[in-house]
Amino acid sequence: MSVFATRRARVVAALPPRAVLLVRSGAEVKRNSDVHYRYRAASDMVYLTGFTEPDAVAVLAPARPALFTLFVRPRDREREIWTGRRAGVEGARADFGADAAFPVGELDAKLPELCDGADEVWVELGADTGFDRRLLRAVADLRGRERRGARAPRRYVDPRDLLHGLRLVKSEDELALLRRAAAITAEAHIAAMRAARPGAREHEVEAEIDYVFRRRGAFGPGYPTIVGGGANATVMHYEPGAGALRAGELVLVDAGAEVDFYTADVTRTFPCGGRFSPAQRRLYQLVLAAQEEAILAVRPGATLDSVHDGVVARLVAGLCDLGLLSGDPATLIKDGAHKRFYPHRTSHWLGMDVHDAGPYVLEGPGGGVHAPPRPLQPGMVLTIEPGLYVQPDDEAAPAEYRGIGIRIEDDVAVTAGEPEVLTAACPKQPDELERLTAT
Repeated sequence: MSVFATRRARVVAALPPRAVLLVRSGAEVKRNSDVHYRYRAASDMVYLTGFTEPDAVAVLAPARPALFTLFVRPRDREREIWTGRRAGVEGARADFGADAAFPVGELDAKLPELCDGADEVWVELGADTGFDRRLLRAVADLRGRERRGARAPRRYVDPRDLLHGLRLVKSEDELALLRRAAAITAEAHIAAMRAARPGAREHEVEAEIDYVFRRRGAFGPGYPTIVGGGANATVMHYEPGAGALRAGELVLVDAGAEVDFYTADVTRTFPCGGRFSPAQRRLYQLVLAAQEEAILAVRPGATLDSVHDGVVARLVAGLCDLGLLSGDPATLIKDGAHKRFYPHRTSHWLGMDVHDAGPYVLEGPGGGVHAPPRPLQPGMVLTIEPGLYVQPDDEAAPAEYRGIGIRIEDDVAVTAGEPEVLTAACPKQPDELERLTAT
């Protein structure tokens, strides 16, 4: 709990003295009938408190006697028999360090009191309209009592810049969790390569991945796993189905294990049956060369934009050499011609969320779309994931390349010197992939 107390102290130090910060864990979501999806608490709540139960609300108020207040589900012996033990109000104080704790059913009654006299309420509006209405009712209550001395908040501030700015730079403890998630993920990808035999189904490969994740102690996948064989690999967020894997085609697997709320994110593309065709290998080696160059560019002071621009330049030059594009590379890039084969960006932040929190641009005057990109600094973690996707119906492309989708993705931590590839244990060299996947 000292880790979470330290994080809260950093947040409180950054808040104005008469501010109130509200963070929610989120509600359970119904899947169908009376069945719910497996619950996973909101990352900001876990980051600040370590509390992982549904329906909780955390309040940080620097000017209040109770600096840290938790609203939680109360202990309920009958419900706990069915759905598991709860921390309750007592556990919120004793086990999670709350200065004050109340049943979440008292939130509506307590919100006006907590917000009374606050200059600012820091809350992510729009994420939960039900909670927004509860807050607005509290504000209306305060406004209605202003002649009797109550005072409604004057400003509402989005806390994401503060919280997500802190989450962007990982501590050594966080990096250790990401390394563990990466190790489990590498093992699962190797199992997937061995399972992806001709005739196997995409969902069978997914099952092998899930098995390794759970057997090794991960929560499960940190995002929906992608297993696409053949032309299915050209669909960015393809959901694995009953499609049969065929010899001579490529298989694209995008999967990452989540460990203690931190997730890896790895993509590998490999031949079904153990051999790349000449055309597949040419495209694969182009993507791999672009990725390896991009990883070397992950240094303090670089930006995600500069890394992406280097990847685009490398891919466009290669696409021209292979006859998939023609013309002046600089003009092709300016015109966006490469997006026909490479429609996504090269990198995103990684951490508690697969597309992790954290601003991509610098704050200050002239912000928004024209703000300068944020320079990399030690402790940041990002993906490097170039790809090429030739749609099966692209009649302008040479026939030998149609229906090929390739993405190679690793997780990289920024250090003061050489980048640390957290997922280096996951094979990606073409000769090694052929040995692993040979029937």
